[in-house]
Amino acid sequence: MHELSVIAGLMETVEALAKEHRAKEVTVIRIRVGALSGVVAELLDSAFDMVKKGTIAERAALEIEKVPFKIRCKSCGAESERDDFQFACAGCASTELELVQGTELILERIEMDSGEPEE
Repeated sequence: MHELSVIAGLMETVEALAKEHRAKEVTVIRIRVGALSGVVAELLDSAFDMVKKGTIAERAALEIEKVPFKIRCKSCGAESERDDFQFACAGCASTELELVQGTELILERIEMDSGEPEE
């Protein structure tokens, strides 16, 4: 399962950042997953539940924002979001396209608790 290695790498980053910021606990991890990123969001969630045990993020929630892919037509310039995996312009049906978004796999935000009262 490719998603398990993705989450393992993510947890290394999260733990390093938590240590750097002297956090006592990580409460939320938010990632953006593009439709063409090569990973399945549901499998990431399952892998996260396995990997987080015994870590600083053991009680953390994983928030996954699914990002559709967006294309720009090189012929007419139209942009469109697609979720049907049809690689043709919605406006002119051209297949001369540029991928604008949808391949990303981004750690967007980590929420941590320092254990100290807020000022």
